[in-house]
Amino acid sequence: MTDALLPASPEKKDDGYFRKGCNPLAQTGRSKLQNQRAALNQQILKAVRMRTGAENLLKAATNHKVREQVRLELSFVNSDLQMLKEELEGLNISVGVYQSTEETFTIPLIPLGLKETKDVDFSVVLKDFILEHYSEDSYLYEDDIADLMDLRQACRTPSRDEAGVELLMSYFLQLGFVESRFFPPTRQMGILFTWYDSLTGVPVSQQNLLLEKASILFNVGALYTQIGTRCNRQAQAGLEWAMDAFQKAAGVLNYLKETFTHTPSYDMSPAMLSVLVKMMLAQAQETVFEKICLPGIQNEFFMLVKVAQEAAKVGEVYQQLHTAMSQAPVKENIPYSWASVACVKAHHYGALAHYFVATLLIDHQLKPGTDEDHQEKCLSQLYDHMPEGLTPLATLKNANQRRQLGKSHLRKAIAHHEESVRGVSLCKKLRNIELLQEVLSVAHQRSRLKYTQHQEDDDLLNLIDAPDIISKTEQEVEIIVPQFSKVTATDFFQKLGPLSVFSANKRWTPPRSIHFTAEEGDLGFTLRGNSPVQVHFLDPYCAAALAGAKEGDYIVSIQNVDCKWLTVSEVMKLLKSFGEDDIEMKVVSLLDSTSSMHNKCATYSVGMQKTYSMICLAIDDDDDKTGKTKKISKKLSFLSWGTNKNRQKSASTLCLPSVGVVRPQVKKKLPSPFGLLNSDSSMY
Repeated sequence: MTDALLPASPEKKDDGYFRKGCNPLAQTGRSKLQNQRAALNQQILKAVRMRTGAENLLKAATNHKVREQVRLELSFVNSDLQMLKEELEGLNISVGVYQSTEETFTIPLIPLGLKETKDVDFSVVLKDFILEHYSEDSYLYEDDIADLMDLRQACRTPSRDEAGVELLMSYFLQLGFVESRFFPPTRQMGILFTWYDSLTGVPVSQQNLLLEKASILFNVGALYTQIGTRCNRQAQAGLEWAMDAFQKAAGVLNYLKETFTHTPSYDMSPAMLSVLVKMMLAQAQETVFEKICLPGIQNEFFMLVKVAQEAAKVGEVYQQLHTAMSQAPVKENIPYSWASVACVKAHHYGALAHYFVATLLIDHQLKPGTDEDHQEKCLSQLYDHMPEGLTPLATLKNANQRRQLGKSHLRKAIAHHEESVRGVSLCKKLRNIELLQEVLSVAHQRSRLKYTQHQEDDDLLNLIDAPDIISKTEQEVEIIVPQFSKVTATDFFQKLGPLSVFSANKRWTPPRSIHFTAEEGDLGFTLRGNSPVQVHFLDPYCAAALAGAKEGDYIVSIQNVDCKWLTVSEVMKLLKSFGEDDIEMKVVSLLDSTSSMHNKCATYSVGMQKTYSMICLAIDDDDDKTGKTKKISKKLSFLSWGTNKNRQKSASTLCLPSVGVVRPQVKKKLPSPFGLLNSDSSMY
């Protein structure tokens, strides 16, 4: 993204110049942040290469002085890598860029940054495959290949709204069609997909579509988190949208974890995705608390009980999140600032819970006409157990006991507040977030002031340990499964024919031309199937059979009219329309699939752990020219998509067999090709 150029006519933007859902010209803080991330990725890649070379030299060197020199250089490289990692972590916690622009007094939420990728040229490989596998003229599909490449480029800069999410999902669904059409399970296609880890900046490359599909899904989840953090949380509707966005983000990331279980990137490992799902649900639960508090917290007994238990619920989920972030192997790669935020919020909301309980105990004495039974029930359900020597009803009736128990909650609230403030002071990134420090400071001072108002000289002699508060919520957040069926995606390559027959895992004979005439209106065969139709009940002595037709042949064209999408009745009507004239019918026969050794997918990663079974590969923008998919024509900037499409006119490396040109006319909706996703067919 750092080498992006502006298109020649940006004034066309309002006339549909850019694809819906992406806006690469928007100079927002987020786009600048993504540019910084891309530059950091390159620096990290360079440093990782240097470290790999130094480690290899250290293993090979036998001279003591050389080994010492290499160790010294290695220490410098590791230091540089650590500094780059901290800088990348700073971008990941850039809450000022992603948060709402409204004047708010709320604790910032954590968004995920989008994964970056390199350019991919589909043109030569797909053209060759169309010629070799489908025996069709590749020039007929140049626009379709360009559409695919335009869509991929547009996905690199999605807009932060539902249109951007729909753009990414449409490309993800399109990849399902592309995989079924062009990626047979028994061979490599030679297209190298490279994506950068969003947390470490380390590039990972694969020669199949699994990394591409997984990375797009990750970006869908990341975009939802950016939408959630951008919502105005000072309005009821904004809080509803934020909660919905975080639940959808959790659903996408959880789907990614369950579907793509062997992704080699750190940020998409099952352990990391589990933590990210917990983080999204914790932030959704936080918005539930904010939604309850938005109208204002009335100083009333039952309202305070409700708010206290809601705050305890938020503190509990953040404590569980911090525990998960502190476990290996996630601990080594999760940004330290994220773990710090989880710890700070766990203490902050725990402190709020104790403060609200203290307020209801100290400020609300039992008066005549008060519903004692209801208050006793609420107080008994507030704790697992009452402090030793106290009972709910006796405590409610005894003003001194209520005050002493309330002050014990205040002391515990102050202790939690102090821990949250200390957690911020220990993290450099959090110290730079003034709003966070202000919110924590105000809450801390409020608890201290209330304790000071009720402090007595003999408090040290009447210490009561405040019991833990049982967490409870009126709205339990949940994972929202991604609804791919709501996104419309048309197969760019549907002219090749129905996907149930014309796919990469099936092979046919080259199209054969059958010249015959109907004798007295009798074709000599019947038809069966539905798009494409097959020759059935073939009379072995009819003109079609003598011309080379076989039972079971698929009819692909009649007199250069494409028949791959026609039904039995439509094909029969077309055949009979020629009467006794000569008919040229082209057919293909399905070949038996021969078993072959499945080529394992080669996965390349720089600096990855051996547990991923990776091998190091030097990847650089300059090295792209040496890949298997060399670009024949100069590729325009990724900003040049839209109506002014990036039409790749690369010449194919294969020759077209001597068959007639098939010019399809009819397009119909295709069945879903996503059996690989292990999802119910109703989803698509």
